[in-house]
Amino acid sequence: MNHLFSAVFEGFYALQWTHFVMYLIGGILIFLAVKKEYEPMLLLPIGFGAILVNLPLSTVWEFDGAPGVLQILFTSGILTELFPVLIFVAVGAMIDFTPLLKMPIMIFFGAAAQFGIFATICGVLFVAPYIPQLASMNSGDLLKLAASVGIIGAADGPTSIFVASKFARDYLGPISVAAYSYMSLVPIIQPPIIRLLTTKSERKIKMTYHDADVSKIVKILFPILITILAGIIAPISVPLVGLLMFGNLIRECGVLERLSLSAQNELASLVTLLLGITIGSTMRAEAFLTPVTLLILLMGLVAFVFDTAGGVLFAKFLNLFLKTKINPMIGAAGISAFPMSARVIHRMAQEEDFQTFILMQAVSANVSGQLGSIMAGGIVLALVPVLVQLFL
Repeated sequence: MNHLFSAVFEGFYALQWTHFVMYLIGGILIFLAVKKEYEPMLLLPIGFGAILVNLPLSTVWEFDGAPGVLQILFTSGILTELFPVLIFVAVGAMIDFTPLLKMPIMIFFGAAAQFGIFATICGVLFVAPYIPQLASMNSGDLLKLAASVGIIGAADGPTSIFVASKFARDYLGPISVAAYSYMSLVPIIQPPIIRLLTTKSERKIKMTYHDADVSKIVKILFPILITILAGIIAPISVPLVGLLMFGNLIRECGVLERLSLSAQNELASLVTLLLGITIGSTMRAEAFLTPVTLLILLMGLVAFVFDTAGGVLFAKFLNLFLKTKINPMIGAAGISAFPMSARVIHRMAQEEDFQTFILMQAVSANVSGQLGSIMAGGIVLALVPVLVQLFL
């Protein structure tokens, strides 16, 4: 009878207060997804996955010594980088690079807006000695963790997951949550920073948009040449850039419309669903409720702030030498949160002067941010192991 009683109430005996904290965190993520509509396709599965994995005995992760369903998904989809790269196929099929091809100069804003990545890496290394859990890490692992946190500033969830899966698997949960949460908060995070760094007259600067045609052959050659260039400059970035460009080639070739639509819809929806709930499964209480998680959330925000500031300040720097001035708010659209950031920038310009139309320029910078974030991720993946071998 005692054994029967224990079996029935086994789940109650296994409950700890940390489980309830994780239920609350999962509930908050679901609330933000449903009520506020903040990245609902990802925050809702992540929130529910966090609840699932923190149920007593965590049978969705491991049962009777055998991997549970979520551990199988994690091993086959995250550790192999399968889910992130499939997401890039879908994203590539969704992106229209035409605005960037019409204004190639905007590619520089996609690069400048990655400044926050490297500033955040330095910030994590600076505060690490004051956090016991990080102070005890060896220098190589600490640098890899710092790089993974810095990539949050790319405002590109799949890139953050891809880098974290290679450098900081133990912190994949908080890094992913921070990346997608801050992406959804772009309309709240960016405007105060932009207003702080620009004057009213700068925000009213009008820009001319030349609506030149882009030939089909250019649209087809662009993803092919970018893939080759990325493979030469940063070979380790090819899984990211190559699959993104493959998706875009499917879109632009004009003969694979059904595949393009499938990549944009069915593939994107299915992989996003599996990716979200699998990321949520990494949020086990014992690993998530640590001071390092708070640091990741804080430094992720710092990365977004510095990325936005870097793009704006780069535009202001260019204006020192240009006769035809650039609206410096365009620089903030160089992050990878597409198309949300472009819309935020254009709305801010309209609020200052309803005759200021900079949507297409902002979209061009925003599209370049997609490429910039992936290239930055590839560069980090290539440089960090070299730095670990040379100096640590």
